[in-house]
Amino acid sequence: MTRLIEAEEGSRQLFMGNEAIARGALEAGMKVAAGYPGTPSSEIIENLAEVSEKAGIYVEWSANEKVAMEVAAAASFAGLRSLCVMKQNGVNVASDFLLHLAGSGTRAGMVLVPCDDPGALSSVNEGESRHFARLVEVPLLEPGDFQEAKDMVKWAFTLSEEIRNLVMVRSVTRLSHASGNVIMGNIAESKNLEAETKNSAFFKHDGFILDQMEGAVISAPVTYKHGQQHEKLKKAIEFFETSPFNTYTGPENPELLVITSSVCSLYTNEALQMLNAKDRVGLLKLGTTWPLPPKLVAKHLKMTDKILIVEEVIPFLEESVKTLAAELGPEIGVKTFFGKRDNTIPSTGELNPDIIASALSGILGIDMEPVPEAYTKRAGELAFLNAPVRDLTFCPGCPHRASFWSIKNALTMDNREGFICGDIGCYSLAMLPSGFSALKTLHSMGSGTGVASGFGKLGQFGLNQPVVSVCGDSTFFHSAMPALVNAVHHRSNLTMIILDNSGTGMTGFQPHPGLNEDALGKDAPAVDIEAVVRAAGANVTVCDPFDLAETRETVLKLLEDNNGVNVLILRQICALSPEKKGKKQFEMSVDENICVGENCGCNRLCTRIFSCPGLTWDREKKVSRIDEVICAGCGVCASICPLQAINKKEVA
Repeated sequence: MTRLIEAEEGSRQLFMGNEAIARGALEAGMKVAAGYPGTPSSEIIENLAEVSEKAGIYVEWSANEKVAMEVAAAASFAGLRSLCVMKQNGVNVASDFLLHLAGSGTRAGMVLVPCDDPGALSSVNEGESRHFARLVEVPLLEPGDFQEAKDMVKWAFTLSEEIRNLVMVRSVTRLSHASGNVIMGNIAESKNLEAETKNSAFFKHDGFILDQMEGAVISAPVTYKHGQQHEKLKKAIEFFETSPFNTYTGPENPELLVITSSVCSLYTNEALQMLNAKDRVGLLKLGTTWPLPPKLVAKHLKMTDKILIVEEVIPFLEESVKTLAAELGPEIGVKTFFGKRDNTIPSTGELNPDIIASALSGILGIDMEPVPEAYTKRAGELAFLNAPVRDLTFCPGCPHRASFWSIKNALTMDNREGFICGDIGCYSLAMLPSGFSALKTLHSMGSGTGVASGFGKLGQFGLNQPVVSVCGDSTFFHSAMPALVNAVHHRSNLTMIILDNSGTGMTGFQPHPGLNEDALGKDAPAVDIEAVVRAAGANVTVCDPFDLAETRETVLKLLEDNNGVNVLILRQICALSPEKKGKKQFEMSVDENICVGENCGCNRLCTRIFSCPGLTWDREKKVSRIDEVICAGCGVCASICPLQAINKKEVA
């Protein structure tokens, strides 16, 4: 069993931020955790799942984030503390239910942990979750280090029960995925809503309809419930005024006050140390960022006339502070604010100590010695000359490379300028040369088929191009099913291709409803994608994408049958999955006597176009080679060589 549950109270552990968050939930007596995998949030649920049996908790990977929040809410309604986890995009998915939940309120403590990704380090956007707290009017907390990540989550459950509503605790990539020392607290035996229930769940529902704790749980009547919601926020503000997670360090009368939150407080501390300016600058680190505690903020705004606000990514905190400062005008006087609105701090991307030090030096008039220009120039030259080019590409043996090879060739042979609509997953790389630049639209999960459904109805306006959509198996269950149903119902003309690699490959092979195990690794009934598609009313075909010829011909036939929705399931397990990793089906080799490389009609089709990392070009001999270490042994490259110079031998 992991340190997550074995670490004793008072011990100091080196924990990843996501581990600290999971530990905090356990210390709070959380009983139910649900989420949908998404970097940088995935490890929270994974760690909790690993200890679920010993901790006596229920953990699941839900079909999508909205369902995850609904599952966690049910636990709260039944008197059990619950946790809901997702990345920033997931809050958009869950927002419909989130709006209603904020209105109805909760019973036992319920905490939502969204993990944002400033700089889009592992995302296709750097969207914010913070504005949802203000939008639906629930409290927002932001831990500034690893200890706070644990302690703040624990405190959030208490706060949730004090105000009887959801509490958001926002993390970011540099907190979730970095590690630091964390002192352990005690893991609660049980933390149910009513002491007498011990470990039992019970949903009281026969009380007066306006009784949040014993009546029906609804967000109506809106006028009454919305008024209650505002009273809950006022109560939260009272707690925020004395919260231990709001701290000030610095002189009594600073030249400049920096207001910051989250990991930006760590960057700011380092920047102040770099500039030797801690005796000139006050640092107010806020852990309770919405709604702001007005008395606390006013106290510190009075210290100086200059305020710098440091945060990632949008000026959420900056705008809140400025609004409060305007209301407090007669009390605090005129202030000069620096931040994102005046471009003192960049408006996009993640921050670092150098960026903040540069902003501070400009405001304080400190000469900051930048990295010498000659050094920067030479470093760039060396990186260009010596570092190997590493384009983003599919892994060796990835079935998606084979799939897009066949789909792109079929569309070319069809010769009607057909196109592919895609969405989020490993297969998003098909926007790039590694995927033969096949994808022509790329948006949110499930939107490939949704957008294709729209394109497929434009025949009456003269659109006669074949329309293709792609989605992964996990994405199919997450959000592509409604798009498929929409396309079938409205008789849209499209070919939907489900790239079934048997897991949520992009985030670590977490299970989904199409597999026969759950988040705990236990047996679970698998939902048959093929049966679901047929039940929806679409024609369905299944192929192995490693069979290039059959896949290409199947796609061609489906493109020709431009009448309604046709679905092709390309099923081949991911080469990096635990079941397949390190196991080769074929030993691959290149016959140097047959390969003529650049002199043949293909002009190095294998290494120049197909570009599997397992294929390399021998510059001296002018032939292709197999990198035996990297090669996954899928055998697909043998099918693309026009001279059949690539051989495959089945592994016994």
